[in-house]
Amino acid sequence: MEFELMASMMCADYGHLAREVRALDKGGIDSFHIDIMDGRYVGNFAMSLNDLRCIRRYTKKPLDVHLMVEHPINTIDLFIKSLRKGDTIYIHPEAEYHPSTTLQKIIDAGITPGIAINPGTSVETVYEMLRIVKKVLVMSVNPGNAGQMFLPYVNKKYDKLLSYKEEMGFDVYWDGSCSAERIREFAPRGVKGFVLGTTLLFGKKRPYAETIQMIREMKFEE
Repeated sequence: MEFELMASMMCADYGHLAREVRALDKGGIDSFHIDIMDGRYVGNFAMSLNDLRCIRRYTKKPLDVHLMVEHPINTIDLFIKSLRKGDTIYIHPEAEYHPSTTLQKIIDAGITPGIAINPGTSVETVYEMLRIVKKVLVMSVNPGNAGQMFLPYVNKKYDKLLSYKEEMGFDVYWDGSCSAERIREFAPRGVKGFVLGTTLLFGKKRPYAETIQMIREMKFEE
């Protein structure tokens, strides 16, 4: 079964960032997930534009940039200039007055457009945007910090989005508290990719390649 694995780089060892990127790249990760936080939209600061540029320098694999910032239209050009075709930018619709305008800037630049949906955001409020994005990142935890508790009521949200994805032409991605059990359950249902953080990938005292291989070789029910 094919599905994508993305490394949540806010969980990496920043004392050895280049080494982390190279180990994940060699270990078979599909893309690098970069959480940008401004301390306003969420109550935390995470990665920066310079972190993004550093990671871009050490890998040719795609970057998935998750903007947890207020009014991303004001800074979107900075991120676009640091990316290339094949990379993705996710915005949170609630963070923007006119999110479709920001998404169109991303599209016009040749970057893959995506939206991130918080646990408390209903599918109905973003329904029209599903027609113009290529990726929908569903948060299964409240945004802003790693290691948070899974919120089981988001399961219904996945079901609803998966029922729309063929008609509207987008893929669904999982972000937050991603365990092997959840990959085993949701990959067969159509979730395209999974952001791996402290639950499964980082801080486990074993090579990233070993963990990634274990996930790839998991058995799925027929």
